[in-house]
Amino acid sequence: MTELDPFTDALDYPLYVVTADVAGERSGCLVGFGSQCSIRPARFMVWLSKANRTYRVAARADRLAVHLLGRDQGHLADLFGGETGDETDKFSRTLWHPGPGGAPVLDEAPAWFVGRVESRVDGGDHVGFLLAPEAAEHPGGDGLRLLLLSDGVDITPGHPAD
Repeated sequence: MTELDPFTDALDYPLYVVTADVAGERSGCLVGFGSQCSIRPARFMVWLSKANRTYRVAARADRLAVHLLGRDQGHLADLFGGETGDETDKFSRTLWHPGPGGAPVLDEAPAWFVGRVESRVDGGDHVGFLLAPEAAEHPGGDGLRLLLLSDGVDITPGHPAD
């Protein structure tokens, strides 16, 4: 337990799937730490665990794709959060297409954006990727009920959290 736990235990924010591709090496993971961090210029920060394969691919990537999931998409959360890319080709188990700059975009995602990596920030066991959005789509419509952190508590991580 940390000093911050009483505060963070009260939070229930969206879960994201972040994907990356470098020279045909694709990876993706479920992410609980991410947020818009600037309006002008538009910027979004997403934090990837140093323990997982997606971090190792993203560390070399120029662009990342960030996907929102709907509450009915637990199967994607299980795939990208409960499996490790060290053992599973996640992209052979879901439909996707290359987005701007080659970043993998999940076809089932009701909303996504691709951002150019502006900088990386070491935050301890996670690294923050500051993204400058280049393209975004929200084909899911306005009635989207997001998959939240509390919806993913039963997912056993593909890699330990610490």
